Amino acid sequence: MERLEPGLMRMIAPNPGPMTERGTNTYILGQGPFTVIDPGPDDDRHLEAILSVGSISHILVTHAHLDHSPLARRLGAATGAPVLAFGDARAGQSPVMQGLDDLGGGEGVDASFAPDETLADGEVLHTPAGPIRAIWTPGHFGNHLSFAWRDTIFSGDLVMGWASSLVSPPDGDLTAFMDSCRRVRAMGARVLYPGHGGRIDDPAERTNWLISHRESREAQIIAALDAAPGTPQQLAKRVYDAIDPLLLPAATRNVLAHLIDLTQRNFVCTEGELSRTSIFYRA
Repeated sequence: MERLEPGLMRMIAPNPGPMTERGTNTYILGQGPFTVIDPGPDDDRHLEAILSVGSISHILVTHAHLDHSPLARRLGAATGAPVLAFGDARAGQSPVMQGLDDLGGGEGVDASFAPDETLADGEVLHTPAGPIRAIWTPGHFGNHLSFAWRDTIFSGDLVMGWASSLVSPPDGDLTAFMDSCRRVRAMGARVLYPGHGGRIDDPAERTNWLISHRESREAQIIAALDAAPGTPQQLAKRVYDAIDPLLLPAATRNVLAHLIDLTQRNFVCTEGELSRTSIFYRA
């Protein structure tokens, strides 16, 4: 248990890895009864640690990935607290993504996740820890919520300080990701508390970097297509020329997300239906 500021504590779930840093951040808000944000993976030790804080009134989930949402079911059963989120694992997916076939994806999705109560964009939840506003921030995942509390935002996997977020279609949507980053930046929070890694003390600087990073990656992909057409994997190998082979699948998913966005904006095109194995060309 780590005290971050008055009325806010953090526990880190024991699930470290290349996509989770030291593990999932579980946040405990208030002086009791407590509000829990992102209980994390289904882990007995982590459940016991969360229960040890005392009475829990609300359980909030940023999104339905296996490193964030599964323990919510058991925590809710043990405490009687409702689980609240934007919706199930399919909620919030854009019509564009819903209409695309053969994209693969689905990495780490908690497909059975279903909240007890849904939170609409902008809805204010009144808790013993104070009012918490739900902010729909799709991009990393369709049902992704961030939570505004006092002058802070819990940004889930949308904005992290240690790495850029994975955007893997159809669950991830790069067009939505860029819009969500701009929305969080415009809110002017004092600090962001992400789903993995440490606090972000300059939210504007970090979101500016994420946006410019994606714009730079887009330029690299367009340059690679100017040289020659290619599949998402072929383009990923050109763009990420020094990448660890173990990270190539994730890089390929990121490139596919850019290609879908560029296709929608008529910068690139394919022959036939868009898929994860399509050959992409400059329009």
